[in-house]
Amino acid sequence: MIEKIQVFIEKVRNAKSIAISGHKNLDGDALCSALALMKIIELNFGKKATVIFDGNVPRDLDKVPLRDQAVFHRNLPENAKYDLYILVDYGTRKHLGEIEKYVNAADFVIEFDHHFNDDLVGDLCFDNEEKAATSQIIYDMIRVVGFNIDQDIVDLIMLAIITDTGNFKFVRNSDVFKDAAKLVDSGADITHLINILNNKEKKTVLVESKAVSEAEFFMKGRLAIATIHNEDYKKLDGRGEIILSLLGQIHGVQYVVLLKEHKENLIGISFRSRKTPINQIAESFGGGGHLCAAGAVVEDTLQSVHDRVINAFKGM
Repeated sequence: MIEKIQVFIEKVRNAKSIAISGHKNLDGDALCSALALMKIIELNFGKKATVIFDGNVPRDLDKVPLRDQAVFHRNLPENAKYDLYILVDYGTRKHLGEIEKYVNAADFVIEFDHHFNDDLVGDLCFDNEEKAATSQIIYDMIRVVGFNIDQDIVDLIMLAIITDTGNFKFVRNSDVFKDAAKLVDSGADITHLINILNNKEKKTVLVESKAVSEAEFFMKGRLAIATIHNEDYKKLDGRGEIILSLLGQIHGVQYVVLLKEHKENLIGISFRSRKTPINQIAESFGGGGHLCAAGAVVEDTLQSVHDRVINAFKGM
C-alpha cells in the first residue's frame, strides 16, 4: 500500500486540475468519501479538487459537511477536463453515468472502492472488498501517511461508515468498529451525525410506507418483494434503503427485493439477504455488489422483471 500511496501523493502534487466522483445517484459512502478526499487534498496539498456528481443526491444527505461544494455535472464548463480523476465507491463502469466522459478524458485515474469489479477503471487502485465502506480505505491512507485532518473529514468518514453499514447493522468484521472508535476519539459524535441524516421529505416517507405495506411474500414468507412504480419513484429520493431494512426485520424473511421503475422498461433492482450470498443473482441480471447486498438495472417491463426475480430465487 505504501508504494501506491507514494504514487497517489505524486499524482496529486503534480496535477493542475483534480476531480472526484462516486457512482450515479450518490449514497452516503460515495458522497462523504468524495468530500473527505476533497478536504484532505485541500489541507495537505493546498489544492482545490472538484467533487462532481450525476443523478440525485438524497435529501437526507443535505446537511452533511461540505455538501454545498459538490457540483452537478451539467453545471460544469462544456470543455471541462481534468489531469487527475479520483473515483470513490463507484462499483462498476456502468454506474458512472454521465461523468464517464470526464473520467475517460482524464490523464490519470485513481480509484478507492470496496466493491468487487472485474473491469477496473483506475490506473491506480485502492480496492478492498473486506471493508464495510469505501471511506475506511481512505481512513487507512490517512493513518499510514499521517495526513492532516479536521472535524469535517472526521465527520464525513464516520457518516460514510454509518450510512453504508445501516447504522452498523451490516458489518462483516471488527475493523469498522475499530475505525469508528478511533473516529469517536477524534471528535465524531455518532448521535449528532445520525440525527443530521433524519432529514427526509414527507412525500418520501409516505412512498416508503406504501411500498412496505403493499409488499408481496413468496417462498413461504422467506422472500419479500416491494415495488416502486414510476409515479412514486420520482418521490423516493434515494435507493429505498429503509424499505429494504423494514422488510428485512420481519420474522422469517431471509431475502428482500425492491423493484424500482425508473421509467417505462427500465427497472432498478435492489437485493438484500440476511446471510446467504445473493450477489450472483444480481450478476445474472447484469449487476453485482456485495455478497448480501447487491443490485442491477434491467431494460425490461416491470412485470417481466418481477417474474424473473421470483424464478431466480427458486431452489434457495
